[in-house]
Amino acid sequence: MSLDQRLNRRIFLGGFATSAMTAILAACGGSSSATETSKPAASTGAAPAATTGASAATSAPAKVSGGPIQLQFWASVRGGTEFNTASQALCKQFSDLNPGITVAWTGIASQGWYEKYTTAIGSGTAPDISTGTAYQAWQFYDTKNILPVDDIVKEWQGNGTLDKFLPNTVNLMQYDGHTVALPWAFDIRIPYYRKDLFQQAGLQPPTNWDEWRAAAKKITQGDVYGMVISGDTLGWHSFAHFMLANGGGIFTPDKKVNLASDPRNVEAAQMIANMVKDGSINPAGPGYINDDAYKSFTTGKAGLFIGNPLIEVRFPDVADKIGIVPPYAGPHGDKGTVFWVNNAMIFNSTKHPDEAKAFLKWWTLNNKPLWTDGHVQTLPVLKSLVDDPAVVKNNANAVNIIQNWLPTGLPIGSHSQTLFPQLNTIEGDGTLITLIQDLEQGKSVADSLKKADDAFKKDMG
Repeated sequence: MSLDQRLNRRIFLGGFATSAMTAILAACGGSSSATETSKPAASTGAAPAATTGASAATSAPAKVSGGPIQLQFWASVRGGTEFNTASQALCKQFSDLNPGITVAWTGIASQGWYEKYTTAIGSGTAPDISTGTAYQAWQFYDTKNILPVDDIVKEWQGNGTLDKFLPNTVNLMQYDGHTVALPWAFDIRIPYYRKDLFQQAGLQPPTNWDEWRAAAKKITQGDVYGMVISGDTLGWHSFAHFMLANGGGIFTPDKKVNLASDPRNVEAAQMIANMVKDGSINPAGPGYINDDAYKSFTTGKAGLFIGNPLIEVRFPDVADKIGIVPPYAGPHGDKGTVFWVNNAMIFNSTKHPDEAKAFLKWWTLNNKPLWTDGHVQTLPVLKSLVDDPAVVKNNANAVNIIQNWLPTGLPIGSHSQTLFPQLNTIEGDGTLITLIQDLEQGKSVADSLKKADDAFKKDMG
C-alpha cells in the first residue's frame, strides 16, 4: 500500500496551541507604520532560498493595487527564537520578491490568543493573514470574519499544485461549503518509550494495551515510573490518544456529545485509572505542566510518554535513547491517535485581498526554512518536504511517524463527520485538563467522564 493510500484512510485536520510565550513583534521587509509592530527586523539575516519546489508562477511578483501596501501577518509561535527568525525571514523574502508589498510579522503566543484576535476584530485592526490555533479559522468564519480561499483551491486544482500536498489536507479544510484556510503542517501525538529502561527490564515495545500496562508496572521502581502524564494539555492529549486508539470519540456522527456513554471512551479512561491504581504513573503528574513531563521522560524517570513529534530535535542529547512505539492494538483491535493540521487563513477585513492571497500561496509553498532553520516541531504537508533529506527523509523518526502513525490520525471531534467551531472551546476551556487531572488523582471514572460530558453539552448549546 502506498503512502498516499495509507494517508487517505483516516487523516483529518485541526491545529493546536503551543508554548506560552509573550507576543513577539517585528516587521519584515521594510519599515512599519502599524502600531503593533516594531521597527524592521534587521537581525533576520539573509532571506532563505525558496526550495520547496514551488512553481515559477508562485514566485512571480504579486500585483500591487494602488501603490505600496503593508500586510499584517500574525504568526502562531511554534518554537523559540530560531522559529521566529525563520518566520520573519520568509516575510522579508516575499517582500524582496514583490516590491511595493511589505509583510509585517507579529508573533502570537498561545495564551490569550482569542482575546487578542477578538479585540483586534472589534477595533478594526485584525491582521490580513494569520496562522492560528486549533480551529481558529472555523470559529472566526462562523462570526463572518474569514475570507474563503475557494478560488486558490480552484486555481491549484487546475494547474496541478494540489498534487504537491499530502492527501486529505487541503480538501478537508472545509466548513459550510467553503475552504476556510490552507494547511502548512501536521501535528500528532506520538507514544514514545525509553529504550534503555525497556532494555533493562527485558521488555519490547508494547503491541497492545495489556502489554503497555504490564510494561509500565514492571519499569516502575523507586523514583522511576512506567509512564508520566502531565496535568496540562499533553495530559489530556494522552487521554485522547487512548480514546481514539480504542475507536472512541467525544461525538456521534451527528455531533451529539457522547463522551460518558460510549463504552470505548470508558475503557480508555479506565486504562489510565488502572495504571494509576498500579502506581505506574508518576503521582506528581496532576501538578505537572508539559515541560515537567518532558523533563521526567527525557531524564529517564519515566518509561512511556505521549508527546509531540520530533522530540529528538528538542532533546538531541538523549535522542538515541528515545524510541517510537509502533501503532498498537486497543482492546477491540483499533489503532489511532489524536491529530491536527496547522493552517493559515485570511481575514475578510483585509483591504488587500489579492496581495494577501498572493502571500498566503507563496508562504504555503515556500516555508521549508521553518524546519531547516526554525526547528518547528511539526511535520510538513508538502510532499517535497517529506521527500527532502534536510526536513524529513533522513530523519528516521519523522519517516516512521509519517508512514505508520499519520495514517491512524483522528481529530478530537471524532466521530463527527466534519470539523466545527465549538471544537476550539472543547479543547480550550479546561474541561479536558480537569478530566485528566481527576483520572490521575484516582477519582471515579464514571463521575469524571460525566462531569466532562455535561460541560461539553453546555459548550455545544
